[in-house]
Amino acid sequence: MLAVHFGAGNIGRGFIGALLSKAGYETVFVDVNGELIDQINERRKYTIELAGSKESFEVTNIAGINSVTNQEDVVAMVAKADLITTAVGPHILPKVAPLIAEGLKERTETVNVIACENMIGGSDLLKEHVLKHLDEEFESRVVKLTGFPNAAVDRIVPDQTHENPLKVTVEPYFEWVVDSSNLKGEKPGIGGMTLVDDLTPYIERKLFTVNTGHAAAAYLGNYYGHQTIHQAMSDSGILSKIKGALHESGDVLIKKYGFTKETHGKYIETILSRFANPDLSDEVTRVGRAPIRKLGPKDRLVRPAVEYIEWNKEIPIHLVEVIAAVLVYEQDQDPEAVELQSLIKEQGYKEALQEVAQLSEDHPLLEAVEKQF
Repeated sequence: MLAVHFGAGNIGRGFIGALLSKAGYETVFVDVNGELIDQINERRKYTIELAGSKESFEVTNIAGINSVTNQEDVVAMVAKADLITTAVGPHILPKVAPLIAEGLKERTETVNVIACENMIGGSDLLKEHVLKHLDEEFESRVVKLTGFPNAAVDRIVPDQTHENPLKVTVEPYFEWVVDSSNLKGEKPGIGGMTLVDDLTPYIERKLFTVNTGHAAAAYLGNYYGHQTIHQAMSDSGILSKIKGALHESGDVLIKKYGFTKETHGKYIETILSRFANPDLSDEVTRVGRAPIRKLGPKDRLVRPAVEYIEWNKEIPIHLVEVIAAVLVYEQDQDPEAVELQSLIKEQGYKEALQEVAQLSEDHPLLEAVEKQF
């Protein structure tokens, strides 16, 4: 069995690549980083280390292709792959789409393309970009033969450096949930992949808990002078605010999808314990990167806050405070942070939030955040 995986970074190797290897796939990593690809082809294996334990294992049966210098090889691999996956980041999906499209044009058998990205509807977005590169004839055939099932993925892989550049440290916990209703052909037998008929509750549970909580720890931690997520989680005052935000977002999930308070409460505690793991601690500036995207209307902070107001007819306390912390977040090395502060300087906090969150002028969330200041 052959899997082609776009993205040979720490997440690609430490999460999806590891599960593909354990399932018996020959995994070909595709990436623009020539040095990394050379290392993969030279060593043909790498080590996964589980943070907080002494356990480790090797990922073998791998190869790599440089997508800048060897595009024909990428297309050929896509054309014969049994599974295609990505972990490149939402903004890079349009850049890998042309090569995927070219490979899919040559196929005569079904295949599934799964975008394992930290976003809602990643595979839908990838499909949209792939189809842009196909004429009508090929589009019809590719749509018939190719499944683009959406997925929810969750595993903390912190920034790291090792003597062996391929080694990756990851947390033991992971979740890979795939929408089985959009699979084509035979379902992949991959240990650790959970197939469900309705992915939406799992995607939103992850977005409103893991992503919301991580963002809260980063922006509140930064505001109160902490450098790492672990430091923020060790601050009892910040921890209570993070818990408060997660119970507000959790209230939305419980009402929308019927999760029980007990079950979701345990899920929240699991997430918080992951953030507190000192072996996984990230810089708050890395987790807080791209604040404009994180304040988007469908993302981890504004969306649960807006839905909380809709469901409860009242303003969330803690989510509002986190949003305010994002608006005072300054980081010269982060282009979005610089852009956001420039926008605030020109328009003011309320108007800047209205623009990036795409809210109406009279939305109650805007007034609540303004009062927070």
